[in-house]
Amino acid sequence: MKPPSVLRSKFFWVGILYFAQGFPFGVFYDVLPVYFRTQGIELAKIGFLALFGLSWTVKFLWAPAIDYFRHHRRWMFAANLLMAGIMLVLAVHARVDALLWAAIGCFTLLSATNDIAIDGYTVELFNRRELGRANGLRIAFWRVGLLGAGGLLMLQPWIGWSGVYLGAAVIMVLSAFVCLTAPPEGVRSESGLVDPMTELGSLLSRPLVLLATLLVIVGLVAGSLKHADWALALLAAGILLGIVERRRGIRVAPGPMLGAFLDMVERPGFLPVVGFILLYKLADTTGGFMVKPFMVDVHLTPAEIGLVSINLGLVLSILGGIVGGWITDRIGIFHGLWTLGIAQALPNLGYAALGFWLPVHVAGFQPDAVQRALVYTVSGAESFAQGLGTAVFLSLLMAIIDKRRSATEYAVLSSIFALSRSVAGWAGGIGAEALGYGPFFVMTFFLAVPAYFLLPWVRKMLAYAETQTAWNQN
Repeated sequence: MKPPSVLRSKFFWVGILYFAQGFPFGVFYDVLPVYFRTQGIELAKIGFLALFGLSWTVKFLWAPAIDYFRHHRRWMFAANLLMAGIMLVLAVHARVDALLWAAIGCFTLLSATNDIAIDGYTVELFNRRELGRANGLRIAFWRVGLLGAGGLLMLQPWIGWSGVYLGAAVIMVLSAFVCLTAPPEGVRSESGLVDPMTELGSLLSRPLVLLATLLVIVGLVAGSLKHADWALALLAAGILLGIVERRRGIRVAPGPMLGAFLDMVERPGFLPVVGFILLYKLADTTGGFMVKPFMVDVHLTPAEIGLVSINLGLVLSILGGIVGGWITDRIGIFHGLWTLGIAQALPNLGYAALGFWLPVHVAGFQPDAVQRALVYTVSGAESFAQGLGTAVFLSLLMAIIDKRRSATEYAVLSSIFALSRSVAGWAGGIGAEALGYGPFFVMTFFLAVPAYFLLPWVRKMLAYAETQTAWNQN
C-alpha cells in the first residue's frame, strides 16, 4: 500500500526536517539563557554559554564523516534521540554545575551534527529546478521550529522548567522517528572517490597542498571565533595556494576527508564565487545590525520593537522566503540573485530616509502616528526582503556543491558566509556611530553593489555544477 501523496512529496519532508533542525537551535538560544538567568546565574556565565554555539560554525570539521558513512536519516535519528536524553537530564537536574555545562556542550554538538545530516540529505533530495521552493519552505519551517521552542518558554509559568524540558524531549523523540521515515537517500556515484587512508597518504606526499588545506580550515575556525581579519587573510591565502598548486598540475587522491576542500578550489572561478558569498548579503547584514538601535533612538518602546521587528518580522520573513523560493524556481537562480538581491537592499534606503527625517537625538522627541507607521512599514519591508534574498542565496549554495560530498561542502560554504556576518556586526556599529543613521544606511545600500561585479563567475560556477551533478536528478 502506497503512503498518502503528501508523504511522498519532497517538499513535505523538507518542512519536517527543517522544523527538526530549527527547534534545538531555538532551545539553545531562546530557552537556556532565560533559564540560566531565572536561576540567578550571573551575566558573565550566561555569556559563556554562547561559546557552545561555536559547534554550528565549525561543524565542517566533522561533516566529512557524515559524507563518508552517509545514512543521513540514521544520523538525524541518533542525534535527536540523544538530544532528547539531554533534555531529560535538564528536567531532573536542577543545579547549574559541571554536569549541566557538559550536557549543554554535548547538546550543541549533537544539534550541529543533526544540521549537517539534514543539509546533506536535502541537497541530495532536490534538483536545481526545485531548490527555490525547497529553500523557501526550509526558511519557513526552520523559523517555525524556533517558534516551537519559544512556545514552550511561554508555557513555563504553568508547566515549570521541568515541563519545558520534558516537552522539548517529547518533540525531539518525535522528530527522531519522523526523520527516520523520510524517503531513502538516492544512490550516490562513487566515481573517482577513494578511501580515507589513500587520501591521507596522497595528501602527506604533497606538503603545499596540505598547507593550503590547513590554511582554509584554520581560517574558517578563526572566523567562528570572531577573528574576521585573520580569518579572511588565512582563507584567501589557502585558496590562492590551492589554486596555484592545482594549476601546476599537483593533485591528491579525492577522498572523503579533505577532498571536498581541494576539489572546490579547482572549480572554475571559485575564488570570485567565495567573494560573492561574502559580499552578497553584506548590505542586508550590516544595516540589519543597527536597525533595533535605530528604533530605540527614535523612541519606539521595547514592546513595539518586539511586535514589529521580531514577531511580525518573523512572519514576513517566512512569507518572503516562500515568495523568493517561488520566484527563484520561475526565473532561475542566476536571475534571481540579481533581482532579489536588489530587493533585499532597498529597505536600507527606507531606513536612510527615516534617519535623515526623524530628529533621532532631539531630547523629548516622540514620533507621531504617521512616523511610527512609516517605521513599521520599512521594518516589515526589510523582513520580507530578507526572506526573498535568503531563499535565492541558499539555493545558490546548494546548487554549486558536489552531491557526493554534500554535507561537507555545504558546511564549508555556510561557514564562509558566516564570516561576512562577523565583519558586518563590527563594521555596522562603527559606521553608524561615525556617520549617523541617515548616511550610514545610504552607505549600506551601496554595499550591495560589489557582489554584482562577480556575477559572471557565479554564472560559470552554476553552469559547471550542473554538468557535475547529473547523477542525482530525482
